[in-house]
Amino acid sequence: MKREYFKWLLFIPLFLLILGCKSNQPSLKESEKLNKENWVGTWATAQQLVETHNMPPDPGLTDNTIRQIIRVSIGGKYMKLRFSNIFSDQPTVLKSVSVANVTTAPGIDAATQKTVSFNGNSGITMNPEQEVFSDSFAFDLQPGQLLAITIYYGATSQKTSGHPGSRTTSYILPGNNVNNTAFEGAIKTDHWYSIMGLDVNAGTNAATVVCLGNSITDGRGSGTNKQNRWTDILSSRLLSNKKTSHIGVLNLGIGGNCVIKGGLGPTALDRFDRDVLSQKGTKWLILLEGVNDIGGIKNPKDAIIRAQELIEAYKVMIAKAHKKDIKVYGCTILPFEKSFYDAPHRQQAKDIVNAWIRNSNAFDAVIDFDKAMASEEASKTILSNMHDGDFLHPNEAGYLRMGEAVDLDLFK
Repeated sequence: MKREYFKWLLFIPLFLLILGCKSNQPSLKESEKLNKENWVGTWATAQQLVETHNMPPDPGLTDNTIRQIIRVSIGGKYMKLRFSNIFSDQPTVLKSVSVANVTTAPGIDAATQKTVSFNGNSGITMNPEQEVFSDSFAFDLQPGQLLAITIYYGATSQKTSGHPGSRTTSYILPGNNVNNTAFEGAIKTDHWYSIMGLDVNAGTNAATVVCLGNSITDGRGSGTNKQNRWTDILSSRLLSNKKTSHIGVLNLGIGGNCVIKGGLGPTALDRFDRDVLSQKGTKWLILLEGVNDIGGIKNPKDAIIRAQELIEAYKVMIAKAHKKDIKVYGCTILPFEKSFYDAPHRQQAKDIVNAWIRNSNAFDAVIDFDKAMASEEASKTILSNMHDGDFLHPNEAGYLRMGEAVDLDLFK
């Protein structure tokens, strides 16, 4: 009898081990919560090879710290960051990264500062042509708030990936200053480097709008540090409306960008998969591209050809988006009479493209920025008080008008 008793005692550790394993498994509620995670983009910026004149000023990035400010759209309780070394030919080392709420830029609220990790590590080496995500982490991100992203670099690639048209000031200090709250004496530069995107774990109904475009989407003519591009205006309107407050807006504009070939940065066709299809939670695409392709037509005989090339490119992008169940809203090209692009054959190409956008039914809806920004009915000239002096790019009032011209019912 005693022998049998001791025999059963030998199984007790095994039972305890089994029970312990079961207790470490997620509960049903926890599993359901994990399965319901909905990662949605709240901020993003298009990547390109940074030109020489837009490179970081002295002391540069290597072994130094940069604090960059962004304005998010929707909020959330958990988030993760996306970083880029896409256009670099050497590794770039992120030694330490933190995020915090902004007080008065470049100052941060130290109580909100969180250190970012990568696969559990404090830093990461980005290989050439690589992008990386941070680990997800808890952060009480408020809709429409300013967020500081502070990076302490190790070695960096001579060819830098970034976004020159930030319309927002970044700040550089020598050495490791990640935990420097005030960031006093920093060197200023109005460009972004390495930062690429920010996703939040939002409610199940949350989604985002990707805005793909050129300098007019990028915000040339808007106010530096004012966050008043037309996409910012649209985001603020969506957040203020109870029926659309769960919708984020991502600005993927590049100044000087073309759809087909030429221009600055990768073309819209070349960057479409990364800048549109890879964004989390995308439900809508607003496409405002083409004026730089038209502005590059030198031979009048090529006007009709270029217009048709643009139309075919739009069709490709629409088809790709629709395969991902993304609705595509086509924007007409704004007036450019009296600008440096103005010429009869270019106006002809614009008219062909805009007529197709309006009448082809290829898009799920049309946002008629041409009509909204024209000085009068059927005019080819932008409103006199709505451009920044070149008759091409809107000014701050123009971007407000554009942002208010988008029908919010498109997102309900």
